[in-house]
Amino acid sequence: MKIAFVSLGCDKNLADTELMLEILRGKGYEFTDDAQEADAAVVNTCCFIGDAKEESINTVLELAELRREGRLKAAQAGREAEKASGCGLSGPALRKGNP
Repeated sequence: MKIAFVSLGCDKNLADTELMLEILRGKGYEFTDDAQEADAAVVNTCCFIGDAKEESINTVLELAELRREGRLKAAQAGREAEKASGCGLSGPALRKGNP
């Protein structure tokens, strides 16, 4: 399986993304920077700052469209994933831990 990771937000999110990559690499997963080439995508995001919130929403909606087309499985992760509704993201578009 090939996974695309998108890390948005603070340096802690980047560190968390790198940890996820390391763990998954050890389990034999492959990675790509192009979500259209991926079987799954993980968005590690934070909605603390207004600009980050907007970027997060746009990124998740782009990936959700690929998911609706059946071209991608996707998951949302990150410091604010549990508060996704604070980003304006709720419902089944992307769910934490549901790649």
